[in-house]
Amino acid sequence: MDVLGVRELNRALLARQSLLERSAASALEMIERLVGLQAQAPWPPYYGLWSRLASFRQDELAHLLTGRQVVRIGLMRGTVHLVSAADCRTLRPLTQPILDGALRSTFRRPLDGIELPALFAAGRALVESRPHTMSELGARLAEDPRWTGRAPAALAQAVRAGVPLVQVPPRGVWGMGGQTRVTSAEAWLGRPLHSAPSIEDVVLRYLAAFGPATVKDVQTWMGVTRLKPVLDRLRPRLAVFRDDRGKELFDLPDAPRPGPDTEAPVRFVAEFDNILLSHADRRRIMSEEARKRTFAVPNGIFPGTFLVDGFVRGTWRIERSSKTAVLHLTPYDPLDIATRDALVAEGSRLLTFAADATADHDIVLAEHE
Repeated sequence: MDVLGVRELNRALLARQSLLERSAASALEMIERLVGLQAQAPWPPYYGLWSRLASFRQDELAHLLTGRQVVRIGLMRGTVHLVSAADCRTLRPLTQPILDGALRSTFRRPLDGIELPALFAAGRALVESRPHTMSELGARLAEDPRWTGRAPAALAQAVRAGVPLVQVPPRGVWGMGGQTRVTSAEAWLGRPLHSAPSIEDVVLRYLAAFGPATVKDVQTWMGVTRLKPVLDRLRPRLAVFRDDRGKELFDLPDAPRPGPDTEAPVRFVAEFDNILLSHADRRRIMSEEARKRTFAVPNGIFPGTFLVDGFVRGTWRIERSSKTAVLHLTPYDPLDIATRDALVAEGSRLLTFAADATADHDIVLAEHE
């Protein structure tokens, strides 16, 4: 088998993620190509699409959300993702075991003795009558005599696990605020979830977006285990390689695998971006030292990062006031003059996209940590 080193894997990943060259695809096409964008916070998907698309405006994604062509829903790894309506119907049933496991591990005692099907049915009826916040949902359920004295938060989380809940606009619509309110995917989309979605098709799509990959990589991305039999069934259709540690890598035969010396421009990666979270071995996108620094941010906030020569070299954040928008860049190590100039140039484009044109824009490039 051919051996693929870290740089070969890096360039393959960047090519498939449209981070070597921005794509002419639409926002919807890119969301489906990436099998969704991680979206715990409302704005990172906008930055993720901006980094990958040649022509992207905030209102394109806003219209997809309000038009019910894309939705925000808990999926892979149990986290909120922005996915197309079609992928919501496919992925939600396949990720049900993740939500079941989280419910058992976190809320087993508060829910002990409750007939969950009855709780799910009651929760579904409430959110389909009108969208609820999770607090409202828990409080309404706790009013039911069947669950008097039960913790409202546990009741609401049980419904989240048992009923596919989508976050409805204005949540996630650029420039708009408001609490997170949910209803069922079936009510919002007007269609049922797929009864027998193909895990094989989803694994192939993962490889197209994130490959080449080990079995453990696929499991890390999806948040489920025991996917080796799936890859074994697909093996006749796949190309097989090894990484520099001897681990078996699977890939689509015709997927792009640029050479290790392919030029990779400076790119800004959104908070929570799946490109950093979808492999067990993250060396293809960040060094171990960069991984430790990036994952050390407190309160579970995964920062925006920037790529230099294809790898994470620091973090970024935008600080806004009524009259200013400042992009703060914090490198992990020293940067040469050409790289600093490229970061400032790309950062200026990011500020133009992200901030009101009437605000004063500034970029602060810190010395390395």
